[in-house]
Amino acid sequence: MTDATPAGTPTLIYDWNRAAGADLQPARGRVELDDETLRDGLQSPSVRAPSIEDKLRFLHMMAGLGIEAADIGLPGAGPHVVHDVERLAREIADQRLPIAPNCAARTMIADIQPIVEIAQRTGVALEVACFIGSSPIRQYAEGWTLDRMLRLTEEAVAFAVGHGLPVMYVTEDTTRAAPEDLRRLYTAAIEAGARRVCIADTVGFATPAGAANVTRFIRGVVEATGEEVKIDWHGHRDRDLAVANALSAAAAGADRLHGTAVGIGERVGNCPIDLLLVNMQLLGWIDRDLGTLGAYCRLVADTTGVPLPDNYPVVGRDAFRTATGVHAAAILKARARGQDWLADRVYSSVPASLIGSHQSIEVGPMSGESNVVYWLQDHGIEAEPALVKEIFQRAKEAPRVLVDAELLEICQASSVGPVGSRAAAPPAPPSAAAAPPASPPPPAAPPAAEPEGASAAEAPPADS
Repeated sequence: MTDATPAGTPTLIYDWNRAAGADLQPARGRVELDDETLRDGLQSPSVRAPSIEDKLRFLHMMAGLGIEAADIGLPGAGPHVVHDVERLAREIADQRLPIAPNCAARTMIADIQPIVEIAQRTGVALEVACFIGSSPIRQYAEGWTLDRMLRLTEEAVAFAVGHGLPVMYVTEDTTRAAPEDLRRLYTAAIEAGARRVCIADTVGFATPAGAANVTRFIRGVVEATGEEVKIDWHGHRDRDLAVANALSAAAAGADRLHGTAVGIGERVGNCPIDLLLVNMQLLGWIDRDLGTLGAYCRLVADTTGVPLPDNYPVVGRDAFRTATGVHAAAILKARARGQDWLADRVYSSVPASLIGSHQSIEVGPMSGESNVVYWLQDHGIEAEPALVKEIFQRAKEAPRVLVDAELLEICQASSVGPVGSRAAAPPAPPSAAAAPPASPPPPAAPPAAEPEGASAAEAPPADS
């Protein structure tokens, strides 16, 4: 899917992202996703461990979003993890979920053995994601020699492959590792039977340029082996470059990108898989229904106890809300043209409709009178000038956006008469937690009725 201007509409957005041949596209043609929420995401020191019932709900929502693979745990961590991993694997098999499971393991036979046993009990060919630190700083801190690391790699990969399981070989801290060490480690893993390798930006060190550089290098290492081996990218958020890095890695030759719901994970977290989905959709890499994306993110946030910030991109409470006069006036003018497409983009690079939401106009101290008019019409109340002025004045005196209950109270107590004398009683305001309707009703009259200067005079510059 591309975000093209509708037929018959003049070109309204100049896309500098695609100018001068700079269009960001995956080098390998198709990019898959691996959801790490159930493993790396739960390693955050702040999360509350979800129940197995919640984990099953995560799994079904991942599948519903078209996410191709999921890390369902690290069985080497103990019997409680083994139990959950086995239950999740059975769910995938019994419900025929279109999602390929993998399990993390240190590059040790002791960690891989329980994965082999789960696979044998369930009949699910779990991909073994065996990892080992690769950077000089890790080698020095651990007291490892490269020869020992090569031996562990060969033994672990050969053991998993010998038991009929696919292997993804992961080098931790790849983005700080020496090229020749990476060449030898990846070559050894591929020769032992690994058919997928994973570049890990374990401490969020990479920049987009660095992500592209290391991915191109590993692509060269893989091709030199003569084997058909896929490359994954796994990134963290320490420098807040995780999404850009993942997209850059895909453009340089990565086949699959890792992430977690709302970016939960070690330290400040992993690449947010929800934002990867949104960006891939807007770039035209995928075309799928993201209507349940907000529900998935809220489920993970609620069950793990990780707050979802109001200003979190796309699925945060404020993502498609505005109470600013200039912003609201532009949206209302777009709606007055009868063009939902226009209203959804005039002040948003991500259309709310992409996730089944809509632009919401509210009333607060930064609002213009057009905000008030729209709110009243949206709630079935006649926008009489005196009432508009009264609400507008109260909003200007308030320290924050007024909630529906407060606005309704002003209407009921208004000196211009009770609400019932102007219109039928409005419906009860929806809960803040409730999902917004798919599309809001258009305003009954164009907001242009308000003098142009009214909103602008009361509001800050458009991009303040």
